[in-house]
Amino acid sequence: MNGIKSEYRKRINKAFDYIENNISKQISIEELADVANFSKYHFHRIFASYTGEPPAQFINRLRLEKAAMMLVMNKNDNISDIAEKTGFTDLSIFSRNFKNYFGISAGEYRKSKNSNISQMLSKNRQIEDTAQMYFCQSTNTLKWRTNMELNKSVEVKELPKMNLAYIRHIGPYMGNEKLFEGLWNRLFAWAGPRGLIGGPGFKSLIIYHDDPNLCDHDKLRTSVCITVPENTPVDGEVGTMKLEGGKYVVARFEVGPEDFGTAWEWLYGKWFPQSGYQPDEKPCFEMYPEEPKDGKFIVDICVGVKAL
Repeated sequence: MNGIKSEYRKRINKAFDYIENNISKQISIEELADVANFSKYHFHRIFASYTGEPPAQFINRLRLEKAAMMLVMNKNDNISDIAEKTGFTDLSIFSRNFKNYFGISAGEYRKSKNSNISQMLSKNRQIEDTAQMYFCQSTNTLKWRTNMELNKSVEVKELPKMNLAYIRHIGPYMGNEKLFEGLWNRLFAWAGPRGLIGGPGFKSLIIYHDDPNLCDHDKLRTSVCITVPENTPVDGEVGTMKLEGGKYVVARFEVGPEDFGTAWEWLYGKWFPQSGYQPDEKPCFEMYPEEPKDGKFIVDICVGVKAL
């Protein structure tokens, strides 16, 4: 029975990944059913049973939540461009859907969120965390010196495309150490006997597919991942996906379990506004270059970037 449930989970995860990779395009139920290898007559019911949402509602929600994030972070993109990038072919349809979901227009949402950020930064000016940019000749990357206590380094660099094996969780995760311990244990129990742990270039990471400030916490999607060779066969609840390479800000922190939120907030609230960059549309993630010691984690927070 568990094997059957794992197979269903793996197929629905393929549909999730397809939606995320094609969010700017029109996606039909027939396409998703084909990706998940289910009959189109049964896919709708299976998807809704697994996610709590029909496929069309799920896609629409993801598009609107992504648009809301872009309205705040991509200040130079106009609303019609953001609507198009998130799969809405008609601005009036986007506007109507956005207001129905968030209760205010896209323009009002952008104005209110940017006003809130400005107030927060003004309130914290007396404990300003400075970030001074310099060019590191040894690595040919831009780096920043900061006085943020938890931060160890910040640099913008090219990361390669990664082939990943993952186990995905849907639901709340913040502050739940036992949850992540269980997810990692299951992934390593699968990967260890197959000789997939360690070796040159091996990385472990957590991808956050949804913004917890926008998405209902019961619907948050999180993937614990390890890098694997291309075309690695998987089974059970383990899936595979490709993480797009490109330019990322990589901010290293030394944190306790209670500090992860502070690190993310500093990167978005303090570093980005003075960096000359804005987030791009790639998923953000955490990489773990070292084993935790004495309750402390060394973590690289990685966010795709593009010029303002």
